[in-house]
Amino acid sequence: MTEPVNTRRYDSSKRRAVAVERRRRIVDTAAQLFLANGYARTTTAEIAQSSDVSNDLIFRLFGSKRGILKEVMDYVIGGDAEDIAVLDRPEPEAVRQCSDQREQLQLFSIGITKQLARVAPYSALVQAAAAVEPEIEGLWADLNLRQRRTSMTTVAEWLADNGPLKDSKTVEDAAAILWTLTSSDVYLMLTNDWHWTTAQYQQWLLQMLLAALVPER
Repeated sequence: MTEPVNTRRYDSSKRRAVAVERRRRIVDTAAQLFLANGYARTTTAEIAQSSDVSNDLIFRLFGSKRGILKEVMDYVIGGDAEDIAVLDRPEPEAVRQCSDQREQLQLFSIGITKQLARVAPYSALVQAAAAVEPEIEGLWADLNLRQRRTSMTTVAEWLADNGPLKDSKTVEDAAAILWTLTSSDVYLMLTNDWHWTTAQYQQWLLQMLLAALVPER
């Protein structure tokens, strides 16, 4: 009698895990090289070599160096590689759920300061690259104008849901204030040029937002 063939079920989950880890390694490596050498001077070949992968794989996964930079920015903005929208993450969700405007702004100031500490150096890098490389202009506009403005407008709506804003400001007015005060440019001017700590920036931001957006009690 013939013994049955012992077949093994193909373990695709392990292969997926390896692919995810490899992609994250490439993005981490690219992030370090972009900051150290600048976007223009960093080549895909250098990223591939430092990541221990082929240059062909880099292009298969990301399409171009700009594609790598976009994923680097997605990573640093979110703080991890999870495919979760920024405003759906726990800290912004806590701001949305809070029913007191002052507490909302306190939670927002804490969360956005943490994000700026990660993102600001890379935003400066993208902005500098956009000034000399047309292919990056669209990425910078999307990150700074569309995505940030949309996010700040949403936060302003959350504030307005809990009561009127100071001096009858509109949601659009509040969004403009939030967008300006939380820009990477302002953060870097205060922390780099004036040597403020992140705690000082956070406290200043909270005071400015309370003064501008919340009616006096």
